[in-house]
Formats: sequence, C-alpha cells, structure tokens
Amino acid sequence: MSELGKIGTYQFVTEPFHVDFTGHITLGVLGNHLLNVAGFHSHDRGFGIDRLNKEHYTWVLSRLALEMLSDLPYQYEPFTIETWVENVYRLFTDRNFAVLDKEGKPVAYARSVWAMIDTDTRKPVDLMAIHDGDIAGYICDKVCPIEKPSRIKVSSKEPAEVLPVRYSDLDINGHVNSIRYIEHILDLFPVDTLKKQRVRRFEMAYVAETLATDSMAFYIDKVEEGHYDVEVKKNLAETVCRSKVVFDDLPLAV
Repeated sequence: MSELGKIGTYQFVTEPFHVDFTGHITLGVLGNHLLNVAGFHSHDRGFGIDRLNKEHYTWVLSRLALEMLSDLPYQYEPFTIETWVENVYRLFTDRNFAVLDKEGKPVAYARSVWAMIDTDTRKPVDLMAIHDGDIAGYICDKVCPIEKPSRIKVSSKEPAEVLPVRYSDLDINGHVNSIRYIEHILDLFPVDTLKKQRVRRFEMAYVAETLATDSMAFYIDKVEEGHYDVEVKKNLAETVCRSKVVFDDLPLAV
C-alpha cells in the first residue's frame, strides 16, 4: 500500500454550536473529532470497535498531545483532519493527526498513544497477535512535527476543585469520557485568562477509569508563567489522569 493510501482524510465544518465565545472550535469538540477519525480510519482497515467488540477487544486511549500552530477553525469554516499510524509496538500504537484549515494549511497537529485491551479481563492485548499482525502494514512515514507526550508530575496536595461525576460526563461504558477531562481542566482557568491567551499545547495522560459513583478532584501546579500541570484523582485518592496546559503569549484572534 502506498503511503498516501495509509492516511485517512476526513472533512468537517465548524458548526456554530461547536465554538466558544471567540467563535473558534473548542478543544473538547476538536478532541472528539480526533477520536472519531481514529475510529473511522481503524474501521476502514479492519480494526474498528464494532469488529473488535465481537472478538472481546477494544481500543483504549493512553496519551494525547495536541499542539496549535495558529488559530483553530472559525464558525462555519470547513476544515480537514488527517490521521495515520506512526508506529506499532507489542502493546501500544502511535497515531498522529494533522488539522488543516479551509486552504489546506496545517493549524494543529496531535499525537496519541493507544492500547488494545481484552474487554473480559481488562488486560492489554498483543497487537501483533491480532489479525496476524496486519496493523503493522499501515505504518506510515508521514512526519508529525510536534514533540511526543511528556511525563507529567504534580506536587500540589490541595485540590483546586472537586466535582461529582454527572450524567454528561459518562460514555457508553459508564466511565468518564476522555474528552470530558479536557473540558473540566480548561474550566479550572478564569474566563479572563482564556480571553487573553490561547492554549498552544494540551497534553493528557490517562491512567485509570472514573465511574458514575466517583468524584473527581483536580490538583494544579503552576510550573512557570503560562505553563500548568494538572492531576485528576478520583475520590481524593487514585490518580486517573494527568495533563499539561501551555498558553500562548498572544491572544486568540476573534
């Protein structure tokens, strides 16, 4: 298969109910689009959730790093997301994304790390043992010019906020949706901050699952000006995810 055939390309329009007060698409909506195109791309190549579920497997997102090069798409503007597989290891696979504006210019890139687990045992699955290792045939050499997800460590002992898990947080499995963590973390910052600066880089590292009966506590460290690390613990105890948020010096164009 040619390198071009290994890249999935998907078209979108920035709906007015998918933007924030700046008129640009929110990170939460963009994150959902990234997960959707990962699903489309996997499905078209025989590794979709629908097929895997029948075999008692599923994909689990482990890490996500999203970096903005310029303003994200504005309301009503069309945009494109490309996705491709960079590497396949025994227990993990690296998937990358490019977000292109209406003129085809890259405005953001993302890197993600995924694992496949057995839905009965919840344990990782050897990717090379599934479908005779066919997934390795989709590895693509296309460059993703942003850094890989980093290690995040938070020292704060007092939560900035504690929230109960609510209906809108939950996915089909009854767990807190991975994108909802992104939205909750952005809610930690004053609206005035988000008016004056834009997020340049946002990282998520997922560790455990949060259920409907749990609470979510958010701990935040200010590493330096414009750079914050966040840790989310369920029931004030077990870490479920960590995040890095880096703001640009320049305000978002409105």
